[in-house]
Amino acid sequence: MYAIFRDGGHQYKAEVGKEMYVDVRDIEPGTDLVFEDVLAISDGDGNVTLGQPSIAGAKVVAEVMCKAKGPKLVIRWFRRRKNSRKKTGHRQTYIKIKIKEIVG
Repeated sequence: MYAIFRDGGHQYKAEVGKEMYVDVRDIEPGTDLVFEDVLAISDGDGNVTLGQPSIAGAKVVAEVMCKAKGPKLVIRWFRRRKNSRKKTGHRQTYIKIKIKEIVG
């Protein structure tokens, strides 16, 4: 059984017990996070329910595990023959969640 849900402009495929990373928000570890914008649900037997655009009454319940950081991204600017170089970096912050149940 799996569900496709939307959060923050991204779509995620959720299965019970799966750990994944979503955009950061101000929430404490150990609390439950509910995603109610469910786009599709499959029961595992090949039956798929599609929403138009979302399924009414469906939700994905997840437990917040911790806050985490993504990989370091290095951005380099270089202009040839100008002695112009610049190096900056970025590291995105996420929260790690574990899917507890899918209600459809």
